[in-house]
Amino acid sequence: MFTLETDQSSSKPEFYESLNLQLTGLLMEEEDMICNLSQFAAFLMQSLEEVNWAGVYFARGEELVLGPYVGKVACTRIPFGRGVCGTAASTQEIQRIANVHDFPGHIACDSASESEIVLPIMVAGKLIGVLDIDSPIANRFDDEDQAGLETLLRTLTQATQFEWQL
Repeated sequence: MFTLETDQSSSKPEFYESLNLQLTGLLMEEEDMICNLSQFAAFLMQSLEEVNWAGVYFARGEELVLGPYVGKVACTRIPFGRGVCGTAASTQEIQRIANVHDFPGHIACDSASESEIVLPIMVAGKLIGVLDIDSPIANRFDDEDQAGLETLLRTLTQATQFEWQL
């Protein structure tokens, strides 16, 4: 059984370093995409404070399709270029939004969300999807959160086989 240990009193870089070590252990010896993405979403929800949604949207053609997540029922399809997730997919750049109500075309799947960070998931130079994390707190994510989440995402992509097998 995996037990997550977090120390919110440490600095953010130390906190994310600790999370990365734990994530490495959690994903050890597992490569399945659905399994790892599901675990990753639960891991983020369990370890990050003031987060109300965490999950993945897969890139399919010119739209994003809902993948494994933890949170309230969500939008199932998002066109590239629409909302924060679609913008991250079309630009392939991280979107860190302090106040989602100020973001033109924001898609509100959970009316409690106030801020959001979306990181493109790139594997071998190809967009696989996006990691989306929402918070009910405005300005929840800063540079240190972004750097920590980028490290966690790298660990995930290195541990995961991103080809769907039946």
